Amino acid sequence: MINGKQLRDAFISGANNLCNRKAEVDALNVFPVPDGDTGTNMSMTIGNGAKELEKLGDDVTVEEVAKVAASGFLRGARGNSGVILSLLFRGFSKGMKGKETATGADIAAAFSLGVEAAYKAVMKPTEGTILTVSRCAAEKASEIVKYDDSTVAVLYGMYLQSKRTLAQTPEMLPILKKSGVVDAGGQGLVYIFEGMWSVISEGKIILPGSGEAEESKTVEYAYCVEAVVKRGENTSSNLEKAISAFGEVVEYTEGTVGAKFHVHTNEPGNVINEALSYGVLNAVKVENMHLSHTSLEADLECSPEEESKEEKFPYVEVDPSVEYGFVSVCAGKGLTDVFADLGCDNIVSGGQTMNPSTEDILAAVQATPAKNVFVLPNNKNIIMAAMQAAEIADRNVVVIPSRTVPQGISAMLSYDCDASVKENTEAMNEALSSVVTGQVTFAARDSDFDGHKIKEGELLAMKEGKMIYTGKEMDLICSRLAKALVSKETSMVTIYYGEDVTEEQAEAIRTVIEGKLPNSIEVNTIYGGQPVYYYIISAE
Repeated sequence: MINGKQLRDAFISGANNLCNRKAEVDALNVFPVPDGDTGTNMSMTIGNGAKELEKLGDDVTVEEVAKVAASGFLRGARGNSGVILSLLFRGFSKGMKGKETATGADIAAAFSLGVEAAYKAVMKPTEGTILTVSRCAAEKASEIVKYDDSTVAVLYGMYLQSKRTLAQTPEMLPILKKSGVVDAGGQGLVYIFEGMWSVISEGKIILPGSGEAEESKTVEYAYCVEAVVKRGENTSSNLEKAISAFGEVVEYTEGTVGAKFHVHTNEPGNVINEALSYGVLNAVKVENMHLSHTSLEADLECSPEEESKEEKFPYVEVDPSVEYGFVSVCAGKGLTDVFADLGCDNIVSGGQTMNPSTEDILAAVQATPAKNVFVLPNNKNIIMAAMQAAEIADRNVVVIPSRTVPQGISAMLSYDCDASVKENTEAMNEALSSVVTGQVTFAARDSDFDGHKIKEGELLAMKEGKMIYTGKEMDLICSRLAKALVSKETSMVTIYYGEDVTEEQAEAIRTVIEGKLPNSIEVNTIYGGQPVYYYIISAE
């Protein structure tokens, strides 16, 4: 059984462990396009919750801790991986409702609720991802409580199963196997479980920045571990020798069905791990014989400071006379101006490499006085965060799932101030399919992706998010992409040029593209000023 203080410290330790190793998780991303990497998004998500948890005192219940954590994770959620992570712990929080302490069965049931919530939120769940890792860990926990209700056994089982499932993810997703990596989101979750396990098993918080755990060292052995081991395939007599390698065996008794031991050690986790290899554990007890770890004093340093939203998006009450409002997500002064000219009330800065958090989007919504607020994410990795913001806003919010900037612009153009919410929602959603989007960017890393051997810095051309060409000549890449976007119905092509492109360069590209397309198609250039993408090209 664990109390609120232990759960609080476990969450903080898990957050620290992931933050310390976020670069390792980022490196697992197989898509070569520069983006909001998984490790960064997940660490910023859980880091936001950890900061809120650090404000809690020691006299808290598991319900209070889980509620604060869930709220912090939800508001800090960034990218799809961050939102899924927040949903896991949001469901977990529901499982802790009304509880002062938690048993192993409580933990197992709560994580099962979290997994259920995460799967429901994803339109088309993909196995071999963080979803699979979390589900298998929760299923293992449910199995364990049938014979061992201790939180030590349950959390260790979850941690161990998450590692095993993670190792299997390349067999579930061919792209992972081809790249020789495991799933990034799943790896992030394993690091979180590892940090939590450090607290529950050994009473040690993994510290931010160092990757080391905080512990007391004023006595030779800081921990006392007791357990009963039901005999397995190995003989119990070998167990005494095995666990003695990790400390002093104070008591060891052997019976017909197993053994009982009492060990003083500085490595309680290793003692338990070793004992598990000899049979099923029961009546597991881990105590700190000196003092519990000191409270964490330093602020979490893994996440960059967030821009203050107090001045940028001040909260406003709903104005009954204002029927509709709009919030858009984009990056680049030119694109910001385009959405503002189309009538967007508030624009959240963000995009491919800067996935805004749920709280960022929520703040913009709450600063829009309309009764009904339409949100345009304009990026597939931001849609889930926008949907989470919609759930907690105090006004009606409709998320139009625009995956690209041109889709968002098309949706805005279809808005009719005299139409109902339902009619506008249908029209704006329909408008998403009226435009085809292409993007030209650069490879952020060497990669063998989707049949292409790609070198860092090489130009990439993508159609609707799928890479179709690579090369080194901008003129050729852009013209080939534009030709791939158009159809017999196309009447207009618009080129939005980015912050690293001059007006003269953009006009030169327009001339090249215009020469490759039918005369009936009008080609225009607009300054977007967007980062990452040299050009965003739309065909409609």
